[in-house]
Amino acid sequence: MTAEPLHGEETDAVYDRAGFGAPVPRGPRPALVVVDLTRGFTEPAFPSGSDLTAQVAATSRLVAAARAGGVPVVWTVISFSPAEADGDAVAWLRKAPGMRALRDGSAAVDLDPRLDARPTDPVVVKKGASAFHGSSLATLLTSLRVDTAVVCGATTSGCVRATAVDAVQSGFDTLVVAEACGDRARGPHDAALFDLQAKYADVVTLDDAVTYLDDPFRKADR
Repeated sequence: MTAEPLHGEETDAVYDRAGFGAPVPRGPRPALVVVDLTRGFTEPAFPSGSDLTAQVAATSRLVAAARAGGVPVVWTVISFSPAEADGDAVAWLRKAPGMRALRDGSAAVDLDPRLDARPTDPVVVKKGASAFHGSSLATLLTSLRVDTAVVCGATTSGCVRATAVDAVQSGFDTLVVAEACGDRARGPHDAALFDLQAKYADVVTLDDAVTYLDDPFRKADR
């Protein structure tokens, strides 16, 4: 059976009839949430990694714009203790055993050194796909009075998608920056962005996101 393309007149009609795809408001207090751009994902030498050089470069532009606009930058990493990585308590690791290499203290869980991560930036350590699940991220963003989450990182079909969905469920309008998201294969990447745009977030260009983060008060919907 041949899969239906993501875009086409029939597909568009189905989604339009369902009432999906409305634009997301942009508030004056965004945060940039950078999902799992650790060496274990951005470097192909690691079992869970691929070459995300372009996505790291795009994220660097987002981070620079956020700094210029006074927007908080939050980083997330997946890291498992030896007991978690070697044991059977984490259900996700039974499905994806290659993730066991993301161990506390290993190079795989270090943020990509090409990124401008600063000691004053919050870092959320997570054990699952969503950066919100079992973490303090929602509380952190609420305490910062954030109204809009700008999400990028890896992988598009996994942790980025889960984080964006949970951002909406936690009450934040959400933007996902297409050029700053990466995956191991193009098909899952495209499908995830299509689904996010339809039902959960606005999938935006890098230039659009940079302009917004650089001056969120001027660019926000009023």
